[in-house]
Amino acid sequence: MSKHSSSVARTGHCIVCGRSFPLSRLRKVDSLRPRLFEMIAEEVTDCTVESLICDEDLGRYRRRYVEKLLEEERGELSTLDQKVLDSFEKGTLTVQQSAEVVVGVNPSFGERVADKVASFGGSWTFILTFLGILMVWMAVNVSGLLSEAFDPYPFILLNLVLSCVAALQAPVIMMSQKRQEEKDRLRGENDYMINLRAELEIRQLHEKIDHQMAGQWERLAELQQIQIELLERHGERRQ
Repeated sequence: MSKHSSSVARTGHCIVCGRSFPLSRLRKVDSLRPRLFEMIAEEVTDCTVESLICDEDLGRYRRRYVEKLLEEERGELSTLDQKVLDSFEKGTLTVQQSAEVVVGVNPSFGERVADKVASFGGSWTFILTFLGILMVWMAVNVSGLLSEAFDPYPFILLNLVLSCVAALQAPVIMMSQKRQEEKDRLRGENDYMINLRAELEIRQLHEKIDHQMAGQWERLAELQQIQIELLERHGERRQ
């Protein structure tokens, strides 16, 4: 008999869905933020300060509450805002997602080549090496070191080689820049979602603290009233 009563005491019913849950998965409606409590009370007629709500329904109402706040501030919600609200409803700890995971941890051979070419083409090593090749090319064809110059002045073959190098190097560098821009965009989106989640968490903490402070002030006022009544009774007895 005692075991049955103890098992019953450890469970409760959710005021929203009506299902039975362990007390560890239930929250008192009175402990919630006032605005959230008002939202639940408007839809659930039997809701009182002693009612209990399960974590699933609490997450759903919390998402709607935060969604309403964001819509009032920003108007239309973006896809990133919806992702943050999903994580907020599910209670996940973070919304951070690595840009490298989205783009691809193992890039293809062409992408690796493009990154290498872009890295080498934008360095002083490439500039100095290319200048050295140009000086040697022109010196060999002008000085007459060879019996017959393979590219005499005005260096038509050299101009053709330079045009081919520029024509091939430009799109390769653009491929690498495009991948880097995609990574930067994803990192920016992740930073935005993290900042928004942090803002919502801070707001929630502020509301909880304000709610607790209001309750403490009410208890202090009640204790002071009791003390005043005791002092008045004590004074009446002495008279």
